[in-house]
Amino acid sequence: MPAFESPGPILELVCRFAIDIVAMLVLVFGMYYRRYRDKELVTAAAMFNIFAFAVLTILSSVEFSVAAGFGLFAILALFSLRSEQISKTEITYFFGSVTLAVICSVTGTSLVFVACAVTLVLVGAWIVDHPRVLSSADGIRITLDQIDAHVLSNPSAMREDLSRRLGVEVMSYQITALDYINDMARINVFYRKCEA
Repeated sequence: MPAFESPGPILELVCRFAIDIVAMLVLVFGMYYRRYRDKELVTAAAMFNIFAFAVLTILSSVEFSVAAGFGLFAILALFSLRSEQISKTEITYFFGSVTLAVICSVTGTSLVFVACAVTLVLVGAWIVDHPRVLSSADGIRITLDQIDAHVLSNPSAMREDLSRRLGVEVMSYQITALDYINDMARINVFYRKCEA
């Protein structure tokens, strides 16, 4: 008799769901919310995780190769339905929540393997987005009430001008919109805090 017998299908489903929920809580509430305090994204990611787990569990119990492929495609297509822009960090945590649901819901893998995969995902996310990693670098979205003459023609002068205005070392910037009618520029600024 083997040391570990396979649990029944209902018990296995409950165990997978428990692993998924714990992992999602650690990722979304333990990491993202503690660092960014974005209640809307936390709620959306948590609920999306639960919904994706349910859908993928059903899909993985049928022909996975075709049905689950279409299901995953439909789930990922929902990202294009968002009405407002979200940052790269937000979409990454959101996708991480979906990833945990996929890992935990797909049958055919052992619970030990699922737990190890989830642990690796969480540890990787914790390390990569830890506040001490790249702690001196940050980014901000700003709107200028006047379009500088050198905004496109002289990036070095624009970086120096932004550094002087903001009191930080601007490493780079990205223009997201120029509005010549209202004389406004929207810019993503990536900066490093100046050492005191």
